[in-house]
Amino acid sequence: MTLHIIKLCVGVDSIDQLAKWQQARLAQNQRLHGVGEIWHTTRMTPKRQPEVLDGGSLYWVIKGLVMVRQRIVGFDDGAKEDGTPCCLIKFDPELVPVRPVPRKPFQGWRYLTAEDAPDDLNPGAVQDDVARMPARMRRELAELGLL
Repeated sequence: MTLHIIKLCVGVDSIDQLAKWQQARLAQNQRLHGVGEIWHTTRMTPKRQPEVLDGGSLYWVIKGLVMVRQRIVGFDDGAKEDGTPCCLIKFDPELVPVRPVPRKPFQGWRYLTAEDAPDDLNPGAVQDDVARMPARMRRELAELGLL
């Protein structure tokens, strides 16, 4: 059974800003480590890795709304810049916008069941008017509780 992870995306205001930050990090990882991968460091290692690796994604909460997800492709042991051991959550670089859902702040990360995960937005679908809305409008409508 697929299991996801949800995490706050601190310091980012939009999906576009997250994409730009990750592109810069990808280039930095390539330059410093010789690896074309993107990852997020976390102190706590997920114990349910097999379920997450069975098609799970990390859902990013941006400014109080679940806005986008990235497929998780692996986990690894790592170290933060100060040498502290950590877990690396490795991602597919594709950012997939999801139907905005309000989410209150929390520390660290949490598991998210497939049933509770927001649906992907599909701008090509005739019935998905939300996907065709500008991102700012989606955000404002979600903040008002109208999506």
